[in-house]
Amino acid sequence: MAAPTDVALAEKLQDARKVIVGQLGRIIVGQDEVIQELLTALFASGHCLLVGVPGLAKTLLLSSLSRILDLEFQRIQFTPDLMPSDITGTEILQEDETRQRVFKFVRGPVFANLLLADEINRTPPKTQSALLQAMQEYQVTAAGTTHSLPRPFFVMATQNPIEQEGTYPLPEAQLDRFFLQIDITYPTQAEEKRIVVETTGSKCVELTKVLGAADVLALQDVVRRVPVPSSVADLAVGLARATRPQDPSSPDFVRRWVSWGAGPRASQALILGAKARALLAGRLAVDAEDVLGIAKPILRHRIVLNFQAEAEGVRVDDIVGRLLEKLRA
Repeated sequence: MAAPTDVALAEKLQDARKVIVGQLGRIIVGQDEVIQELLTALFASGHCLLVGVPGLAKTLLLSSLSRILDLEFQRIQFTPDLMPSDITGTEILQEDETRQRVFKFVRGPVFANLLLADEINRTPPKTQSALLQAMQEYQVTAAGTTHSLPRPFFVMATQNPIEQEGTYPLPEAQLDRFFLQIDITYPTQAEEKRIVVETTGSKCVELTKVLGAADVLALQDVVRRVPVPSSVADLAVGLARATRPQDPSSPDFVRRWVSWGAGPRASQALILGAKARALLAGRLAVDAEDVLGIAKPILRHRIVLNFQAEAEGVRVDDIVGRLLEKLRA
């Protein structure tokens, strides 16, 4: 049974979700599912990768969220000439009060609560890797000294899927550190008309701050305390293992089309995502549908297809969809 304080925090999370969704809806047209997945990642303490063609308001969505949350926000435009020190910070030589020269560490933009890594695949792997330690350990090591990052810490990265020239695909090790990947598609005709009308006028939307750092941390903690039945945990582990062609439980189509499946981080993410999804929906316990409902964004960037799948035009979402159909049957 949930403690009274946990129930109060769960109610606060639901109220905050309504306000956040309402405010984002004044700026972002449609994309309700995208906003839901973004909030799931935020309150599950996970990082988020948004993939979509230009002009779908990826950067606007993330910058608007930062304006609604009273958290320190930094944006990095990733370019081919960006260096790791441009992200983490660097040491400079300066004189102290005694006129002695000493090194001082100047913090980079990674020292923020919300970090927007815009077009993350435009920078070389050496610079991309500067985020690995920060995303996993919430700290940065520079010149032999380790510096803790402020909490909460949330990386929101964007990526353009259609431009190949001048880009550097994220390695699997870094993709795995993203809690989920949100694919943003084109709006419907009615939504696009509304976008055109609203963005070509003189309308100016003011956003109100909803939650601060202490609030977000408290809500992230209560998400972790949501109980999970053993059967639901078995479902999450079984789903992740079914994506691995080497596992005896994997179906024939996985062995035919998949080179590498999702690792243990996927099982963890499925449970954490299900917990956040349940609380955001106003429920104090997790059920099987919470796991299945969050499976695609959690698994789609953790599965590596083989050449046969690419030749036959099979997508990762197709494979995950077939796994979900099999589990729901």
